[in-house]
Amino acid sequence: MALIGLTRPENVGGDFYVDSSCIDCDLCRQIAPETFARIGEQSAVYRQPEGRAGEFAALKALVTCPTASIGDLGQHSAKLAVEAYPELVDDEVYFCGFASESSYGASSYLIVRPEGNVLVDSPRFARPLAKRIAALGGVNLMFLTHQDDVADHRAWAERFGAERIMHRDDIRHAHAAMERVLSGRGAVRLDHDLIAVPTPGHTRGHMVLLYRDRFLFSGDHARWSDSIQSLHASRDVCWYSWPEQIHSMERLLDYDFEWVLPGHGRRAHRTAAEMRQHLRDCIVRMKTIDD
Repeated sequence: MALIGLTRPENVGGDFYVDSSCIDCDLCRQIAPETFARIGEQSAVYRQPEGRAGEFAALKALVTCPTASIGDLGQHSAKLAVEAYPELVDDEVYFCGFASESSYGASSYLIVRPEGNVLVDSPRFARPLAKRIAALGGVNLMFLTHQDDVADHRAWAERFGAERIMHRDDIRHAHAAMERVLSGRGAVRLDHDLIAVPTPGHTRGHMVLLYRDRFLFSGDHARWSDSIQSLHASRDVCWYSWPEQIHSMERLLDYDFEWVLPGHGRRAHRTAAEMRQHLRDCIVRMKTIDD
């Protein structure tokens, strides 16, 4: 729970506040941008939510917050906000909410499909979320983009008997129980509508998942930047190899996609042609940055 004694002085007065345990994951600002903003190096409430819609968005941010850094002095019921997850993004793709501190607040997603549902990266394990996912058909496959965002993968795999997929180059002792291990740099068709594409750079074994030539689950490989209104890759959080990450980005030019759904950062929806141009522009910018 957020602690009133640790309330950030940057918060405006009112029921909702952010305390100093915030890790600046950005999720509250994505979910309720009319209430939360980045002030200094952390989030804060810059405007109290207005009306039921505003309160609902703020409560969804509270539920999702990986460090329980959002407080509510008004004691609004979060029941409906809890029940909002997983939340539909588009078609059969859902945002899971319930981010985990162990993955630094990474977003995770659920793909609902007749051939078996796919959980992309791991939210924190929460019984209400597990109940909702069970009602949507459970989880057959867990696609783990890289070692940083695995969170409570064991609990989810045990709850649904799911097969976990990860690249060999990112497996550490904590991941040793993976049911399926991919290797090499070649793309792997997991099913008729699912392609795993190794994208080393952020980590050595990073992978992205392409679903139906529409949705690119990009992990920490690429995200949308609101400031430049284009795709972006961060040199500052490239832990393995910047040249490899550039090559991995170039490899994505072989594929069409309309959605970019990252682990960290903003998601975006554009036409496939627009996304391809944004990808090209991103590669050009990346090549101007020294390794």
